[in-house]
Amino acid sequence: MTTPDPDPDRTPALDEHGALPGGDTPPAEGGTSGISHPEPEELRKAWGIWPAVVIVAIAVAVSVMLVAMIFVA
Repeated sequence: MTTPDPDPDRTPALDEHGALPGGDTPPAEGGTSGISHPEPEELRKAWGIWPAVVIVAIAVAVSVMLVAMIFVA
């Protein structure tokens, strides 16, 4: 992989003055000038505490039911 702005001393096809001999093209330029469309706004915060509490409560309830089924059966 080449760097976007190579060292002129190591750039192929340049003469001792840093000029391009006739017919050669300069190395490709890296990067882009901008974005094609606006980026969506970032989320300001992750989930709150309540979704986590509900998920944990459901997991505990299912675990209790499974353990109860083992001992009752």
